Amino acid sequence: MGASRFFRGCSGDRSSSSYFPPAQTPSETASTSVTQTVNGAHDFKITGYSLSKGMGIGRYIASDMFLVGGYSWAIYFYPDGKSPEDGASYVSLFIALASEGTDVRALFELALLDQSGKEQHKVHSHFGRNLEAGPYTLKYRGSMWGYKRFFKRTALEESDYLKDDCLSVRCSVGVVKSHTEGPKVYNIHIPLSNINEHFGQLFEKGECTDIKFDVNGEVFAAHKLVLAARSPVFMAQFYGPMKDKEKECIKVDEMEAPVLKALLHFIYWDALPDIEDLTGLNTKCASTLMAQHLLAAADRYALERLRLLCEVKLCEDVAINTVATTLALAEQHQCAQLKSVCLKFVALPENLRAVMQSEGFEYLKTSCPSVLTELLEYVARTGEHGAVSHEHASLAFDGGDASGRRVKQRV
Repeated sequence: MGASRFFRGCSGDRSSSSYFPPAQTPSETASTSVTQTVNGAHDFKITGYSLSKGMGIGRYIASDMFLVGGYSWAIYFYPDGKSPEDGASYVSLFIALASEGTDVRALFELALLDQSGKEQHKVHSHFGRNLEAGPYTLKYRGSMWGYKRFFKRTALEESDYLKDDCLSVRCSVGVVKSHTEGPKVYNIHIPLSNINEHFGQLFEKGECTDIKFDVNGEVFAAHKLVLAARSPVFMAQFYGPMKDKEKECIKVDEMEAPVLKALLHFIYWDALPDIEDLTGLNTKCASTLMAQHLLAAADRYALERLRLLCEVKLCEDVAINTVATTLALAEQHQCAQLKSVCLKFVALPENLRAVMQSEGFEYLKTSCPSVLTELLEYVARTGEHGAVSHEHASLAFDGGDASGRRVKQRV
């Protein structure tokens, strides 16, 4: 009876809303199809052009293969042309798919480079144009795009494209790729890499060190593997054929302790240290002096990034009392841009007299006398209106004082 009461209570209109739950509103989603090009370029230099003539119509010189968009490509240059009907009157230039692929869609640009410096290159390009038929499609390996009549051969041989019997070709490829982006169902924050902090703390704590450096009695402990990973000089010193297995302490000459400490700080932290914390001085001169010493140390241990950071710092902080020593440093360590900045600064009429009277200028004359000739050329280009005349500057460079009297040079 209880069961029958239950079923009677559940009987009735089964289509009523009390029996079926209400329909839910459909969710809305979206996705985006993204089509773009993966771009790359290859420079192909063809030397001995005159020797390639006469190799035959349809015969080519090929570049090395290069990768763009996951496919291999090669440039084909035909000195006698590709087509028999042209009778070797033209040179032909093509780009070819050099790896397996079907229906590879791409944009191309073939350029014969002007070697006169006028930048008047001969260019055939898909890039930047409205293409009625869209990108070019290469059906299979060996498919080509290019021009049978790329350039009239007689005109080419009289042009600025041919220099020292050499041609220079640049090919740009843009492989068309498509993918669909749907809505993200996650929101995961990825923190920035902090690997430098881990290595930096390893240095600061001084744990598990296996090498020491002695600089004028001040000792610094470090890790051979870290130093070797950062510097090819340390790699050769610690693990090369001439390594000294028993050496546990290295005496460092011609370097001050704060400089070595800054060098080690960079090796572990991949950043420059705070100069004030390192030296106790908060002056532009102290910062410049540290950058000078660090640049020399970076060159000594082949730390290219540190060398460039120091070069930038010295370019920004060029000043009357330090520019001469910085110029000498730039010459000694082949820092071309730093050298140019210093030369231009010194050659200004309002700077030249003061720089010549600095102690650093005497060091420049002693250590890098050849730079003085270049400096004179910069002075000559500044004109005759400066505060210091060319004759006055020449006397100083040659060893004379301001009155023209000869003085002894430290050369």
